[in-house]
Amino acid sequence: RIHHILGTEGFKVSLKRVQRRMTELSLCAITVKKYKPHSSKKVVEGLENVLKRDFTTTSINEKWVGDITYIHTIKDGWCYLASVLDLHSKKIIGYAFGKRMTNDLVVKALKNAYCSQSPDKDKQLIFHSDLGSQYTSNDLKELCKNLNITQSFSNKGCPYDNACIESFHSSIKKEEIYRNTYRNFEEANRAIFKYIEGWYNRKRLHSSINYMTPNQCELLARSAA
Repeated sequence: RIHHILGTEGFKVSLKRVQRRMTELSLCAITVKKYKPHSSKKVVEGLENVLKRDFTTTSINEKWVGDITYIHTIKDGWCYLASVLDLHSKKIIGYAFGKRMTNDLVVKALKNAYCSQSPDKDKQLIFHSDLGSQYTSNDLKELCKNLNITQSFSNKGCPYDNACIESFHSSIKKEEIYRNTYRNFEEANRAIFKYIEGWYNRKRLHSSINYMTPNQCELLARSAA
């Protein structure tokens, strides 16, 4: 990413030189775990895996993925972040942060995503998640029905079916959460907002989208529509 940024700013420097200078300065990239595909046949009846690890898209608002992760604070203990990511732009299009892991948390995250994107109701939109009780709840099922969203579920005990959102949560933990201590819920909430809206969506480059930021990729998709 650093080599790519230097190139876009007019610096003619080889990748090997960038790597050598980073080594000399004791700088290293923060690595994020890559999920390797494994097969799973543990299908839960009535909860279909529509996505089937097909993470390819032609534009935004075709396939969204969601998950919950845990964030610790000193005063308020464990808090919970529910995120929704668009597989085309890699953008976090909606999220909700709360002190309890409730159905309302994931409902709020999906509502925020829908409001921010305003997808075409006449086109199929898939929302994929794991089999957590919040995602299989009647509350979320009813919301998806009202918004004409097709729910899709990972096979039981198979995080690789939802590897993209797992990768985002790994990134936010390694780049932000594990590097800081939050005194309370409010402090953690501010840090999450700053990371997602100030860094991840606006400035973080992704090799999978030709070294664009999620916001740039979304803008390009909208201009081509």
